[in-house]
Amino acid sequence: MEDAGILSPPERLELVYGEILIKPVPGPPHNASVARATREMVRLVGDRAIVFIQSSVRLNEWNEPEPDVVLLRPREDFYASKHPGPDDIFLVVEVSDSSLKFDRGTKARLYAETAVREYWVVDIQNDGLLAYSDIHQKTYRTVRQYRRGDSIAPLLLPDCTIAIDNLLP
Repeated sequence: MEDAGILSPPERLELVYGEILIKPVPGPPHNASVARATREMVRLVGDRAIVFIQSSVRLNEWNEPEPDVVLLRPREDFYASKHPGPDDIFLVVEVSDSSLKFDRGTKARLYAETAVREYWVVDIQNDGLLAYSDIHQKTYRTVRQYRRGDSIAPLLLPDCTIAIDNLLP
């Protein structure tokens, strides 16, 4: 589509439920949150996980989103030979400034339906974090809310405790 002139190269795109979506240009608070999360997660996980930043994951043939931060199962080739899939994912993090409804609705449903075990939404507008887990019948049964001053660890990396303050701008 890029070659045909339908899409321009700099556009940030993702495939969600078979639709190509153009992601909005992130603002400074979003960028700061992604940068802070990146620094903290790289420091905490070390060699226990690969930290992917704003890169595609292939959940199935109809869904290839581009989450803000993903913690992945380590691989020697760093996923050079294929996009990571649900079995490779420890945690997906979406930073939400203007997209909270989409991230809490469509994205949460998508990640649960494709068996992503844990999903976090960094909620810039409400100064907190929502943690989704415990999938049952393709739905997250547990949604925990965290605020500044709280800490959380990914379920699959329980020794990697992250202060919520280090994920917010």
